[in-house]
Amino acid sequence: LILFLHADTVLPSDAETVLRSATGTGDNYWGRFDVRLEAPGSVYRLIESAMNWRSRLTGIATGDQAMFVSRVLFERCGGFPRIGLMEDVALSTELRRHTRPICLRARVKTSARRWRRDGVAATVLKMWYLRAAFFFGVSPERLRGIYERPDAIDR
Repeated sequence: LILFLHADTVLPSDAETVLRSATGTGDNYWGRFDVRLEAPGSVYRLIESAMNWRSRLTGIATGDQAMFVSRVLFERCGGFPRIGLMEDVALSTELRRHTRPICLRARVKTSARRWRRDGVAATVLKMWYLRAAFFFGVSPERLRGIYERPDAIDR
């Protein structure tokens, strides 16, 4: 089992137990946890609910959700693509070709600093834009430049 998470994401205290019971002994699995943003307020509960719902619906996970995968499946898929942004989305897309993800209801906690710094509406719009642009073939390197500039979409 290999686990990938962003540096600002914290696993639940029982993560090992949850993972062991969810994955069993096979070697053709992958998945992610539900996410909880570390910020008070109903807007953050709405955002995290939408993130978790979208991930269940599409079968796409991100590092904010602490992705996990069997080593065998990870190697079969060629590992993480060497791209500047959206590597978790690209890997999820490839993994999904092999099997649907295990979507754990257990929650990881992840920082809400981006949402607080850039504003909720601007961050939601930027994330939608980046995903759509990636889907339509905009290079990950170009998208990374947009992602790293707080005002990039406003221009």
